[in-house]
Amino acid sequence: MDCRYQFVLAVWPMTSTRLLADCCAELTAVADLELIDAPVELKRFSRDAYDFSPVLREQLEGCCADVVVRPHTVAAVAVVAGACTRHGIPLTLRGAGTGNYGQCVPLQGGVVMLMGALSKVRHLDPDTGVVTVESGCLLRDLDQHLSRLGRQLRLLPSSWRSASVGGFVAGGSGGIGSVRWGFLRDPGHLLALEVVTAEDSPRQLQLDAAGSEALNHAYGSNGIITALSLATAPAVAWQEVMIDCEDWSEAVALALRCTRAAVDLHLCSLHERPIVDQLPHWCGASNGQHRLLLLVAPDGVSTLERLAEEAGAHCKVWGQEADRGGTGLRELTWNHTTMHMRAVDPDWTYLQMLLPQPELAAMKVLKQQWGDDLLWHLEAVRQQGVQRLAALPIVRWRGRQSLEQLMNDCRQLGAVVFNPHVITVEDGGLGVVDADQVAAKCRYDPKGVLNPGKLRGCL
Repeated sequence: MDCRYQFVLAVWPMTSTRLLADCCAELTAVADLELIDAPVELKRFSRDAYDFSPVLREQLEGCCADVVVRPHTVAAVAVVAGACTRHGIPLTLRGAGTGNYGQCVPLQGGVVMLMGALSKVRHLDPDTGVVTVESGCLLRDLDQHLSRLGRQLRLLPSSWRSASVGGFVAGGSGGIGSVRWGFLRDPGHLLALEVVTAEDSPRQLQLDAAGSEALNHAYGSNGIITALSLATAPAVAWQEVMIDCEDWSEAVALALRCTRAAVDLHLCSLHERPIVDQLPHWCGASNGQHRLLLLVAPDGVSTLERLAEEAGAHCKVWGQEADRGGTGLRELTWNHTTMHMRAVDPDWTYLQMLLPQPELAAMKVLKQQWGDDLLWHLEAVRQQGVQRLAALPIVRWRGRQSLEQLMNDCRQLGAVVFNPHVITVEDGGLGVVDADQVAAKCRYDPKGVLNPGKLRGCL
C-alpha cells in the first residue's frame, strides 16, 4: 500500500470501545431506531461494489462497522448524529450500497447508518414536475411513482433498480439520460435538500439549490441528506434500437451523428465487439460487429434507421422499452457493462474518462499500445452543453503499475480521467479540492465525524 492511502486510512483513530459503548447505550433507548450488531450484518453493510477495483478491494476489504443503525424517522437520524458527534464516533451513511468507489465503507469502524427506511415520496408539484422525496427511496420506486403521473427521472445509474435517490446524488455523477441532461452537478437537477447536521445538537436545515451544490457528490461526508427536491421530465415511451457496425471508426462516427441529430435520446452506448460477445445472451451475439445501443423517442426511430442505412450498418428496432421488463438495453450500459464483463472474468476492471476531440485519434493510439487489454465502451454525454463521448473502457488487470501507466497514457493524449480506483471525492474527480465542499463540512460537520477519510480537503 502506498503512502497516500496509508495517510487517508490513518486520519481517524480507531474507535474507543468505551465511547462506542456509551454511544450505543444512548441509542438503544431511541424510538424508531434499529440497532444491528450481528457480525454477518456488520460485514454486509460495510461494503459496496468496490470490488470492481482490485486496488480498492485490497484497501477496503478489512473495513467494518462496529454497529449499524436504521432510523425510521428524520428525528431518529438527528439523535444518531448528535450521539456520534458528542462521543466522537465516526458516522458513515449508506443508501442501497450500489456504489463502486467505497463511498459507504467505514474506513475506521464506528456507526454505519442505513437510510433506506426514509423512503416516502413527499410531494410532486403538478405545475413544475419537481418531486420531493426522502433520501432512502429507491430510484426504481420513485420512477414508477412518477410514471403514473406522466413524469420520469432525468438521470439514472445503470443500477437504478436497486440504488437509492440519496445515494445516487451523494455518490454518483451521471448515467442513463446524460446524453440529454448532462450530469447531476449541472445546475437545474438538484433544487433543494433537507439536511441534518452532525453537531452536539443537530439542526434540520432546508437548503436551496445554491446551498445544496456542495453536498452533491460529496459521499455523505459533509451533511446528512434526508430529503431531496429534483427536477423531473415529461414521460417518454422510449424505444430500444440496436445498430451493428462492422468498422469501429464508422461506429464512432455514427454514434456522434445520432447524438447530433434532431431527435430525443435517452441513451447512446457503444460497445467494441469482444464486449458484445460477453453480454447476456438475450441481446444477441455480435456476429463480428460493434454495437450501438440507443433509447430514442418514438418520433426519432425512423431517423436512426436512416442514419444507420447511410452508414451501411444493420439496425434492429426492439420497440418500447417498458414492454421488455427486466431485460432492457439500459441493463447493458454504463457500469453494468463492467459488471457483465466481470461476471465472465473477474480479472477485468475499468476506467472512466472524457475522451479528447477528435476521439478516434486517441482511441487508436491507446488500442495500439494496449491491444486487447483495453476494450472500448463509450457513452454519449452532454458536457457543458456540448455532445461528447465519455469512455468506460474495460481494462485487463495487470497490476497497479500497469493501471497507473494506462491512466498516464490517457492523460497525455488529452483525456480527462476520473479515477475509479481511489477512495476520496477529489481524487476520483478532477483531482482538486472543492472549497465549497470543505466549507460545508465545517458548517454541518464541525467535528469531522461524517465519513472521515473521504474528503481530501479536510484531511
